[in-house]
Amino acid sequence: MKGTPSWEAPEGSWASSAARRRNMQAIRSRDTTPERLVRRIVHAQGLRYRVAAKPLPDLRRTADMVFRQVKLAVFIDGCYWHGCPEHYVPPKTNSGYWSEKVTRNMNRDADTNQRLKDAGWAVLRFWEHESPDDCAHAIVDAVNRLRAARS
Repeated sequence: MKGTPSWEAPEGSWASSAARRRNMQAIRSRDTTPERLVRRIVHAQGLRYRVAAKPLPDLRRTADMVFRQVKLAVFIDGCYWHGCPEHYVPPKTNSGYWSEKVTRNMNRDADTNQRLKDAGWAVLRFWEHESPDDCAHAIVDAVNRLRAARS
């Protein structure tokens, strides 16, 4: 911002410092390492899917993997951003903002799950710390089970 020293966060910023702001802006919202590992295993099993796609056209939310033919949406949630019960650690700086953000994310996740289920979709959610092999195995099983149910 014009007139703001480069070492300071802009006035009214959600970041507690310029360094924190740069760090938070660098975090990926898609194609994270856990997502890529799971996708690689699922793809090797012969399954095809959409990446970072909207399961429902009128829902402004994207799933990490979407299997349209069987109506399966897969989410691989980051422990910090989605409030993992095992790994979430409340922030020490600007805690009010970040804690509220995580709470909003958790509420949005629950709302997304419900909207998809109401529309006839199956939803799988995994934490980033879960084994990619276990996640991929659960996804392949779900796709196979949903395909069998359609037959």
